[in-house]
Order: sequence, then C-alpha cells, then structure tokens
Amino acid sequence: MGDVLIVQNSRSGGPGRVGGWLEDAGLKLDVVLAHDGAPLPGRLEHDAMIVLGGGYLPSEDDRAPWLAGTRRLAAQALADGVPFFGICLGGQLIAEVAGGVVTGDTGAPENGSVPVTIRPEAATDPLFHDLPPVVPAVEHHKDAVTELPEGAVHLAETAACPYQAFRVGERAWGVQFHPEVTPARIREWRAEGFDPDEIYARAVADEPVSTPIWRRVTGRFAALAKERAGAPVRSRTYPSPA
Repeated sequence: MGDVLIVQNSRSGGPGRVGGWLEDAGLKLDVVLAHDGAPLPGRLEHDAMIVLGGGYLPSEDDRAPWLAGTRRLAAQALADGVPFFGICLGGQLIAEVAGGVVTGDTGAPENGSVPVTIRPEAATDPLFHDLPPVVPAVEHHKDAVTELPEGAVHLAETAACPYQAFRVGERAWGVQFHPEVTPARIREWRAEGFDPDEIYARAVADEPVSTPIWRRVTGRFAALAKERAGAPVRSRTYPSPA
C-alpha cells in the first residue's frame, strides 16, 4: 500500500478517472484542494505526487499563492526520485521547476480529443513504452511548454503543441493533455473558437481507444508508487525553485 499526494488547482478539476484507476491499483489518495486554501504539506512524505490542471501559469503566485509551495514539493520529488505526474498546468510546472520554459497564450489552442503522436524516444520509457504510434487525448489549453528542461526526454507531440509529454530524470513526467477527463467534462469547458458539440462528439468517438491506453499508463505509474512505498529514500541534489 502506498499513498499519492494530489494537488487540485481548480474547484472542478479533480483527479477524475485517474484517481479511480489509482485506487483500483491499491493506492490511497491525499487530495489537497489548494484552490480552496487547503494547506500543502511542509515536506513530501508520500510515495508519489500528481499536480492537476488549472487556469494559471506555473509561477502566477499573485493569482494562485499555493503554487510556490507546489513548486517546492515538485522540486523535492525530483531531488528524491519520488514518482511525479503533472497534468496540463502540472506538466508545465514540472518543466519550469526543472529549468524549462512555459509561455502563456502561445501557438494554436487545443480543445477536445486530438491525435497525439508518440515519439521514438518513448520506446524505453517506463510509462509510455509500447503505446500505439498515435493515441487520442483530451486537450484544453492555450499556454504551453515552449522549451524542455535540459536532459528531458521528449515523449509525445502534436502539430499545434510539440511538447505533449516528456520525462525529467527517471521518475517525473509532464503531459499537456488530460488523461483524467471523460467526454462529459468537456461539456463544462469554455472553448472559444470551437464547436462544443463537435469536440464532445469526437471525444465520445475516441474514448473506446483512448481509455484503455491511459488506464495502462496510470497503472504503470501506480506500480512505481507502490515500488516507492517499499524502497529506501535516495536524495539527490536539485535546485530549489523560486
């Protein structure tokens, strides 16, 4: 048995089906409603960490003051080899903490289910190996990672947003898309410039393909968390974020 710290950055943006899959794997979830003022732990004592999406840039502390503490915990996860998974804002945050660049309102926004190309570098990745060459994934963003951290492994891409998935070090991943989201959630999003019925229908059509793939990836992450639960802590030197 292990447990996972989940930082929730918006009132409606919970862990969704990813949370259910982690619980199915035997993990306990510690969901911190940071947007509502729930305190983050002073230190990361969990076996894994997930940071969810939200309508902020990773360092917008004036709008979301809890992000400073989230970056600190993410840096600790990197330093100590604690499995980390960042979704949308969470992926951007781990990129920035590790030395990458995140740019607001850049490129073409993506909404709904889109085809994500899995890159050759994913062949030996603990989470993304042996996936189909192209996988549907739900998107909802206009901000993006525009420069990966030095040494990061580029795992997936789309034409509109090159850095869809990447790994930093051995146990930290960032994704721009939303594996936790079902088509019903898309109905709640504001997607200016997109036909809401069209993107909903596309997500429904793609779900039978995408769901088992993202469940498999989540299961692999759960296995790392459970492995961590029985592993000794090996701290590494890593720069602290601002």
